Amino acid sequence: MRKRLLFVTENVTMAQVVRLLALARRLPSERYEVHFACAEGAPWLFSGTSFRRWPLFTVDGARALAALAKGERMYDTATLERYVTEELRLFDALQPDLVIADFRLSVAVSARLAGVRCASLINAYWSPFAQREQFPMPDHPLVRLVGVARAERYFPQALPRVFTHFAAPLNVVRRRHGMPATSLLEQLCFGDSVLYPDIPELCPLREAPSSHHFLGAVPWSPDLPLAPELLAGDSSQPLVYVTLGSSGDHGVLAAVLAGLEGLPIRGVLALAGKPAPARMPANFRVADYVPGDLLAQRARFVINNGGSGSAYQALAAGVPVLGIPSNLDQYLTMQVITRAGAGVMLRSGTLTAEQVRRSASQLCDDDATQQRARELAARFRAYDCHTRFARWLDDQCDAESTSVVG
Repeated sequence: MRKRLLFVTENVTMAQVVRLLALARRLPSERYEVHFACAEGAPWLFSGTSFRRWPLFTVDGARALAALAKGERMYDTATLERYVTEELRLFDALQPDLVIADFRLSVAVSARLAGVRCASLINAYWSPFAQREQFPMPDHPLVRLVGVARAERYFPQALPRVFTHFAAPLNVVRRRHGMPATSLLEQLCFGDSVLYPDIPELCPLREAPSSHHFLGAVPWSPDLPLAPELLAGDSSQPLVYVTLGSSGDHGVLAAVLAGLEGLPIRGVLALAGKPAPARMPANFRVADYVPGDLLAQRARFVINNGGSGSAYQALAAGVPVLGIPSNLDQYLTMQVITRAGAGVMLRSGTLTAEQVRRSASQLCDDDATQQRARELAARFRAYDCHTRFARWLDDQCDAESTSVVG
């Protein structure tokens, strides 16, 4: 009998949808009945899939990202209660054997209430077991008020209160349903299993339980041909691929392009649904969506918003990353990449064209960073997420069968 799987994701950024979608697409239909629940929108992402989609209420992505940029919470208690109610209704209608959730934190409550096994997909740098020196200071209004150095000095002392503040709404919901409060990191890494779309060489863990699993990076790229005009220009000049994705600070794009203008490079800018800039440098080509994996394979380096999706796409291709993060998740990605010597980070809140120009020139000429990116590419190849995910699912099904027989 086929196992019924339900993939549930938040829709704040496209990355949360596509990495679950990438995993779901490769599952054998003769073994699994796949269902996918998320907010309506972007139907082209699901082109060619046969699994059933279920609509779920999700907070507006632009408002959620704007709240984070101001240091405010994405959710209030009423929103999370609505999430739980909708999820319980869905679980009752579908009766899934297993739920896999990506940043749908309310599932930690609803799955337990429904008695459904669940797993969370979350980057390992958020793990309570992650080996880290400290959390980086994201772009917060405080940085603009007191400066980066001073904000970084006081951030470690403020961090426990900040995390408690962000964990509070879900903890109210948990207590209402008879569950104990949890820390923010525990809220992010919930479930019977935790699945990390990372490699341990970048995000090592310390004493993590056996229910935590590294899948390797989960690659996704639009199913598009690589238009020849994107590669036009002097082929002796290195190619630079620029994408700020759906969650990057597009206010910095003017500084990025000004910094790259006139350099001996060929540039490709992917807009990812955002408006085109009023002025484009002569050495750049622009497109809405591009096959990022194919461009990364041809690039000297990739400029992105620091997010793990496009950053890992670059590293898997063996090329470094120039990350320009704004939120904490993006800063954490760039923290592990720069620690590994495979990229450069620039703060979006204080970005200048001159910083971009210096860093781009450095990455064009820095053989050590290029070599480190190539070394990491070999490690990415060793962690095939689809093989590992299928093996984990087999283990879950075997464990359930043993439990039923017993």
